[in-house]
Amino acid sequence: MKVSMHAVLVQPLLTEKITGLREKTNTVGFVVHRDANRLQIKQAVEALLKVKVKKVNVMNVQGKTKRLGRFSGKRSDWKKAFVTLKEGEKLEMYESA
Repeated sequence: MKVSMHAVLVQPLLTEKITGLREKTNTVGFVVHRDANRLQIKQAVEALLKVKVKKVNVMNVQGKTKRLGRFSGKRSDWKKAFVTLKEGEKLEMYESA
């Protein structure tokens, strides 16, 4: 499925684990569109954020089942991507605090 470049990256993923990865291995995380593949994610990051990408790892996350009393529901499934940047590359959006 064709996904536009702006729709591929949904939002940055900011957790303690990804912050540790960013400091050690220059890896950043994103919530991405469910239909996006590795190549589309790499192209979107390089074009939109103006950095060079070394590697992209993708993970499908299953939504949790939640209950409220006797009613049961399910959160949406989503996809996350770990993007490893090449040596010397930085993302400015993570550097400002």
